[in-house]
Amino acid sequence: MKSITSVYKIGNGPSSSHTVGPYHAARLFGRRFPEADAYEVTLFGSLAFTGEGHGTGKAILEGLPGARVLFDRETKDLPHPNTMVFRALREGEEIGRARIFSIGGGSIRIENETSEEDQEIYAQNSFSELADLCGHEGMTLAELVYALEGRRLKDYLRTIWQAMQAAVERGLQAEGILPGGLGLTRKARMLYEMRCYNESADVAMNRIIAAYAYAVSEENASENLVVTAPTCGSCGVLPAVLYYMEKDRGFPEEEILDALAVAGLIGNVIRTNASISGAECGCQAEIGSACSMAAAAIAQLYRLNISQIEYAAEIAMEHNLGLTCDPVGGLVQIPCIERNAVAAMRALESVNLSRFLFETRQISFDEVVATMYRTGRDMDEKYRETAHGGLAQIYEESRRLKKKGR
Repeated sequence: MKSITSVYKIGNGPSSSHTVGPYHAARLFGRRFPEADAYEVTLFGSLAFTGEGHGTGKAILEGLPGARVLFDRETKDLPHPNTMVFRALREGEEIGRARIFSIGGGSIRIENETSEEDQEIYAQNSFSELADLCGHEGMTLAELVYALEGRRLKDYLRTIWQAMQAAVERGLQAEGILPGGLGLTRKARMLYEMRCYNESADVAMNRIIAAYAYAVSEENASENLVVTAPTCGSCGVLPAVLYYMEKDRGFPEEEILDALAVAGLIGNVIRTNASISGAECGCQAEIGSACSMAAAAIAQLYRLNISQIEYAAEIAMEHNLGLTCDPVGGLVQIPCIERNAVAAMRALESVNLSRFLFETRQISFDEVVATMYRTGRDMDEKYRETAHGGLAQIYEESRRLKKKGR
C-alpha cells in the first residue's frame, strides 16, 4: 500500500479527477517535450462528458498553455473512464504521445509506466492486516502510520491541516453566486450565523458542522484551493468535522494531526482495494470514502479502540453504498455541496453507534469496501460522473419543460 500522502493533495477545485489530475498530467507532459511547438490533448469518457462543467480544459491550459483540447464523447471500451491522450507536435509532425489516466484524488497513471507515487510503503493492503500488525506490535493506528511513514509525515499533515482550515475560513466569509450558471447562492456564512430561538445543543452542532462543510465545498465549486480528502468533490466532509473538533470542542492540533493520519489510512485502504473515483464507482467512492475517513478521525480523537474505529468507518461506508454521481450540469454543486454536509453529520452518527455496538458487528470494513467496489463496477455508466442520468437528467428535463410552459 502506498503513502497516505497520495490521499491528501492541495489543489484547485472543482474536481480532483477533472482538474487536479489533468493539470499535473499537462505539466508533466510539457516538461517531457519542451521542444514541441504545439500540443493536442483529447479527453475521453467522464472527462469528455463533464469536463466543460468541471473546468478540465481550463486546468489543462494552465498546465500546458496553448494546447488544443478536444472532447471525444464517442469512443467506448476505455481502459479507465478518465482517459486522456496527449500529443506533442513540431512543425505539424508528432514527436511524442502519452495516454494518461486520472485515477481519482488528483493522482494520475501513465500507461506502461510507474511513478514515485507508486512506491509501496505498507506491506499490508487491508484494514484487517493493519489491525493485526497493531495488535502484534502494541500500537495504535496513528502510531503505526508514523512508524512506517516516518515522523516527517506529521509536517506534511500540518501543511494539509493548515490548507483545510484556510478553506473553511475563506468559505465562511465569502458571499455571492457560485460560478457555472446554476445561480446557486453561497450558504455557508448564512448557515453559520443563523440561530433558532429554541436551538438545542445537538441542532447547533449539526448546523455549525454543515456550515463548515458548505464553506469548503463552496470554495471547491469556486475553483479555489482545497485539499482532496480523498477527492475535491468530497473535500468538505473531513475538514468540517475536524475544524469543529478543534475550534468548538477544543481538541489540540497534535491530536487533529493524529486523526488526519488515521483518516488517511482509511482512505488509503479504500483506494488500494476499491476506488475513490466517482467516474469509476459513483459518489459512494467519493462521499462514502470521505464519510468513512471522517468517522475514523472522530473515533481517533475520542480515543476509541481499533475495533470501534473500524466499525465507525464501516457504518459510514455501508450507508453510502449505491450513491450515484450525477452532477447537475456537470458541475460540482448539485447535489455535491449539500451531500458533503450530510456526510459530515453522518460521520458523527456512525461514531456514536460504533462506541456502543462495536462488539455486535458482523461486517468488517474490508468487506464493505469490497462491496462498494463491486457495486460501483455494476453501476450503469450514466450514474458515474457523466451527468447522463439520475438527478442531472431529471433536472435538465424539468428545465426544458418549464421553458415550454408546461
